[in-house]
Amino acid sequence: MPPTDSLSASTVAILGLGLMGGSLALALRGRCASMLGVDPDAETCQAALERQVVDQVSAEPGALLPQANLVVLAAPVGAIIQLLQDLPVLHPGAAVVLDLGSTKSAIVHTMQTLPERFDPVGGHPMCGKERGSLHNADAALYQGAVFALTALPRSSVSARSLAEQLVSVVGAHPLWMEAETHDRWVAATSHLPYLLANALAQATPPEAQPLVGPGLRSTTRLAATPRSMMLDVLATNRENLLASLQSFRQQLDRLEGCLVDGDWRALELYLSQGADRYAWLVESRRAE
Repeated sequence: MPPTDSLSASTVAILGLGLMGGSLALALRGRCASMLGVDPDAETCQAALERQVVDQVSAEPGALLPQANLVVLAAPVGAIIQLLQDLPVLHPGAAVVLDLGSTKSAIVHTMQTLPERFDPVGGHPMCGKERGSLHNADAALYQGAVFALTALPRSSVSARSLAEQLVSVVGAHPLWMEAETHDRWVAATSHLPYLLANALAQATPPEAQPLVGPGLRSTTRLAATPRSMMLDVLATNRENLLASLQSFRQQLDRLEGCLVDGDWRALELYLSQGADRYAWLVESRRAE
C-alpha cells in the first residue's frame, strides 16, 4: 500500500498487542482504514480477534506487515530495536514507522539505518499501568497523556503529520523533542520512580505488612511493572539514570542530616519546599 498522510486512509499494523499496543488498537478502532495486529503469543492473538481489537492478527510479522503503510512498534525497547533491524526483510514496501518505546536515543539511532523507503518517527506516550497484557488494555489509556514525539532529520512532513493525527485521535497531546532531552527527563520522571518503588518495597519490614496502607501501596505500585520491559529501559538509559540516582541520593542526605541534627526548622522548610515542587510538577499539570 502506498504511503499516505491521512490516518483515516491508513492500514495500521501494531507490533505488540500488550497493554500499550492493545490500548492503541482499541483507541484507533474505526479511525483508520484497517487495523492489523502482530504478537508472538498465540493466546493474545486469539483474544485480539475475539475482542475485535484488530481486523487481522498473526504471530508472524511478515504475514501482515506488507499490507501496512503505518507500522507501530509497541514492544519492549530491545524488541523494538530488533524489529527495526528486521523490518527491511519483513516489509518490502514503503511505510511510516512509529515506535512507543520508553527510551529514544538507542531506538532513533537504529531508525536512522532503515532504508529510504521507510519514514520513521520516534514516540513515547507518558501513560500506562503497572499491569501489562491485552487483558488490561483500555481505549481511554492515552486520554490526556503527553505523547513525546522525536523527529529524525529524515522524517518527512507527512510522517510527522500522520504521527500527530494518531496522537490526537487517541486523545493525547503531542510534544516534539530531541531524543537526548527525552531520555534525560524521563530518567527522572519515570525510570527513577520505578527503581525507588522497588527500593522502598524492599526496605519495608515483612512483619509490618498488617499496617500497609494507601501511602505505601501508592508509592510502591510501580514495583509491579514487568521486569522484562524495564530491564531494557534501564539498560538503554543507564547514564541518565545514574545522574538521577545521584541527585536523589543528595536529597536523602539532606533529609538524614535534618533528622540526625534534630533540626526541625530545616526539616519543616524542606518539606514545605517539597510540597511546593509537587504542586508545580503534578497539580499544575492536572489543571491544564
